[in-house]
Amino acid sequence: MPSPGDIEMEFGVTIPGQILPESEWARTAIKRLPPPGPLDWAAIFGRSAPTILELGCGNGRFTLLSALARPEANHIASDILPVVIRYATRRANQRGLHNVRFAVRDAQTFMSSYVGEASLAEVHLYHPQPYHNPRQAHLRLVTPRFLADVHRGLQPGGLFVIQTDNPDYWAYFEKVIPVFFDFKEQVDPWPDAPAGRSRREILARGRGLRIFRGTGLRRDDITRDTALALAETLPAPRFKSRGPWCDLDAWEEGRPS
Repeated sequence: MPSPGDIEMEFGVTIPGQILPESEWARTAIKRLPPPGPLDWAAIFGRSAPTILELGCGNGRFTLLSALARPEANHIASDILPVVIRYATRRANQRGLHNVRFAVRDAQTFMSSYVGEASLAEVHLYHPQPYHNPRQAHLRLVTPRFLADVHRGLQPGGLFVIQTDNPDYWAYFEKVIPVFFDFKEQVDPWPDAPAGRSRREILARGRGLRIFRGTGLRRDDITRDTALALAETLPAPRFKSRGPWCDLDAWEEGRPS
């Protein structure tokens, strides 16, 4: 049983923050989302502040890191797997992160159905599933329509951050993301997390896989209608995906923590 002051480790890398006395814990779970519609961040967090969204957050490593470093910002994170949200929620609660909320919902639905127009300062997406089986290619998250939804949800000048260890997915990103964002590659590891911002990044780097990182600023010369029209003209992510990362994806399917 963890005790106040404990530092948690995962694959030899510290999980951000330390456990506080129980009297200082927070409540970070959104136990039941309302029917689809734009969420009121000020009502959810009890304050108006820049809001940062992480999609497919897993066990919450990046959201913990960012929320600790930026207490002035609200942080909302979602994942489709209830079990990883339980781990993320517990850790955020124990660190007293009142500026964090977690919800169980797939990234596509959360972005398209729960995020209001121009309501986010940043959107982060680390290692979306590439789905190596061609029959599952239609399940890939990063499509032109998804990018149009991210563009809609970000405030003018808002930041989109994306990362993968799959070179085929990255090649697709480089083709379509610049249509909606001023996009550039982040070659070096993130300065705030030199060992990795996500569990997947730590695992992939441990296996010698290259990490592809990119940041994009919202193109404010594109309207919502223009973004949707552009999305209709761009190709879907139908690349073939093979390589050593496939084994890691299969191994990670059993990821509980």
